[in-house]
Amino acid sequence: MNMRNFKYFSTKTYGHEEGLSCAFRQPLATHSHCSLLHGYALSFSFKFGCDMLDDKNWVVDFGGLKELKTWLKDNFDHKITVCKDDPEIERILKLQDEGLAEVVVMNGVGCEKFAEHVFRFVAKKVAIESMYRVRLVSVEAFEHGANSAICVGGTDE
Repeated sequence: MNMRNFKYFSTKTYGHEEGLSCAFRQPLATHSHCSLLHGYALSFSFKFGCDMLDDKNWVVDFGGLKELKTWLKDNFDHKITVCKDDPEIERILKLQDEGLAEVVVMNGVGCEKFAEHVFRFVAKKVAIESMYRVRLVSVEAFEHGANSAICVGGTDE
């Protein structure tokens, strides 16, 4: 199934107003202030595609995405995300041990990795729950209005 040739698409966005305030750092960006802990009210936009609408003439039932919103909050709402390879991971995790922060460890951080992380969680779930009628086409993660990154799925997602 070629993602670009779907007949129908729909989108769902959890905007900055959701308050998914997340702090992170890019330890390898030593040339930039991005190597420091900093944060954004993240936003995520999802694009779903299918060739056949459901019995209500929908691509996806947006009301059925409550678990996704909960998962986004569990991973990005008032959290510090840290790359599992961050050389300062123990110091960052100590903030959690001391009750000063909630820390989520990921395989990479930043817009691109957040989009990929979210894509991997949602893609399989949407495909299975729709009995492979619907596919997640892309996830766009926004730091703010000027910066975003997109993860696009392939046919094997």
